[in-house]
Amino acid sequence: MTDQANVRVLLLESIHPDAVSRLEAAGYQVESVRNALDEVELIERIKGVHLLGVRSKTQVTAKVLEAADSLVAIGAFCIGTDQIDLGAASQAGIAVFNAPFSNTRSVVELALAEIIAMTRRLTEKNNLMHEGVWDKAAVGSHEVRGRRLGIVGYGNIGTQLSVLAENLGMHVSFYDTADKLALGNAQRCASMDELLATSDVVTLHVDGRPGNAGFFGAEQFARMRPGAIFLNLSRGIVVDHVALRESLASGHLVGAAVDVFPTEPKGRGDEFVSELRGLPNVILTPHIGGSTEEAQSDIGDFVANKLALFVREGNTTLSVNLPTITLPATTGTSRIIHVHLNMPGVLAQVNSILAEHSVNVEGQLLSTRGEYGYLITDIGGSYSADVLDRLRGMSQTVRLRVLS
Repeated sequence: MTDQANVRVLLLESIHPDAVSRLEAAGYQVESVRNALDEVELIERIKGVHLLGVRSKTQVTAKVLEAADSLVAIGAFCIGTDQIDLGAASQAGIAVFNAPFSNTRSVVELALAEIIAMTRRLTEKNNLMHEGVWDKAAVGSHEVRGRRLGIVGYGNIGTQLSVLAENLGMHVSFYDTADKLALGNAQRCASMDELLATSDVVTLHVDGRPGNAGFFGAEQFARMRPGAIFLNLSRGIVVDHVALRESLASGHLVGAAVDVFPTEPKGRGDEFVSELRGLPNVILTPHIGGSTEEAQSDIGDFVANKLALFVREGNTTLSVNLPTITLPATTGTSRIIHVHLNMPGVLAQVNSILAEHSVNVEGQLLSTRGEYGYLITDIGGSYSADVLDRLRGMSQTVRLRVLS
């Protein structure tokens, strides 16, 4: 992959034009597709592709990765990476990058807007006005100031929401399975039950790992305060939508806002099917938490830069699956990237092979992460094909790349 013009890029799900421009500026051949692809379609399209870009709908499975004969990196142009088989990617020496911070503000602003809209009953008032009904009554309409927001999942989005909600005068509680530092006056709950029992608004910000499927169902809705509001802007599989509908229909919950769904249409204009359609006290949005022009531009630029740098220099800064390593590029050298199983003696073996062939090492850096190691070696002068054959032939070698 030393010839930039031969690098093929496949971008799916209408990734922002800024990403296309950035990758084309690097000299790559870029194909941008509007919709997601299913597994069969992606297997047919992945051959010969060096860089793959996806958002949240496309599932990059082990079968897809097995069919990817040229793939070196995947860019998730979003926060989550649960749509990618990270284990299979690591086994193939394929780096995965995402945008962990770029759309945080957009998701938080949508959550706040929905909290205010439902607390003030704006959706119901709006519907009545369109039907010609003038209902100026304040019954059931409240300020958000003084009400308690319960945040389940206190990561990048949860923490920023916590701070902004406090600035609106809300009290904030949060629950997270990891030990997280509370920001501002937020209160950590010892259990999710404690959070559910005390919160006027509950919002989910958890990831979509398989273990979280069905995470929030009838039992959790029953433990929420009567008259509470529920939001999910995380992943669709974590919520039982039948149980949510029942809680809303019974009046136990007075409102909900849902941006993500267990099954979502592949593309714009396709029919959306959900148990939550038709409920007057529910705000439904088509997975637009991070869909602002600002966020998508930032994501496109951020992930595209990571992919381009990885192709050019082999650096893995902020990779979600391979060891993180950065070695500044030098002129007049060739760079060997060696992804390997994390076992004792690999570095000594690599350097022994280089020494046997009188190859001079100009710079070298090794990092490990779990089962895998990532070694960058800059070498000066010429080297024979036998050097690369010996390195590829090591029993610990997962993948070898050479950058000039």
